[in-house]
Amino acid sequence: MSKKAVTRETILQQALALASSSGIAALTIGELAAASGMSKSGLFAHFGSKEALQLAVVEAAQAQFVAETLQPVLVLPRGLARLTALFEAWVGRLAAGRYPGGCPLLAACYEFDDQPGVVRDALLAGQARLRESLQRMLQDAADNGELPPGRDPALLAFMLFGLIQSAHHDRQLLGRNDGEQLARRGFALLLAPGDGGRA
Repeated sequence: MSKKAVTRETILQQALALASSSGIAALTIGELAAASGMSKSGLFAHFGSKEALQLAVVEAAQAQFVAETLQPVLVLPRGLARLTALFEAWVGRLAAGRYPGGCPLLAACYEFDDQPGVVRDALLAGQARLRESLQRMLQDAADNGELPPGRDPALLAFMLFGLIQSAHHDRQLLGRNDGEQLARRGFALLLAPGDGGRA
C-alpha cells in the first residue's frame, strides 16, 4: 500500500469515529481537518468535496463490516451454522462499543433515507446486499431442513434485520444495556418451532 493510500485510510478511520458521534451527514472537511490536524487543502487533495468524503466514509464502513462480519462466516457450512455466526458477529459489533455514537451505517441510513444522491445510493446498495445475504443464508437453512416447515426466508430476514436495528436503538437512544441479549433471544425465538416467521 502506498504512503498516500495509508494516509487516506488513517483519515477515513478518523472520519468514521467522527461520523459515529455527529453523523455522516454532518461530516465536513473542515470538521475532519480540525480533528485530524491536517489542513483543509490536504484533505481536499484526498477527497475533493464534502460529498466525496461522505461517500468514502460510507464505503469504508461497508467494507469494514463485510471484512469483519460477513467474510469470516463464509468458511462455515451453508445454512444455520453460517447464519448464526453472522448474527452473533453482527450483534457483537454493537455490544463491543467500537464506535461511541453507535454504528455509523445504521445511523446514516436514517440520515440519508430521503436525501437523493450518491451517498444514499451507496447506502441503499450496501443494505440491499446485506439483506440479500441474510435471506440467502435463511434459504440455505430452509433447504437443509434446519428451519421449521413453512418459514418464509424473506420475512425472517426482515425480522432479523429489525432485531439488529432495535438493539442499536435501545443502546444508543434508550441507554439500555440489554438490547443485544434481547436480539439474541429474538433470533432463537424466530428460528424455533412455532408460528414465528411464517408467510
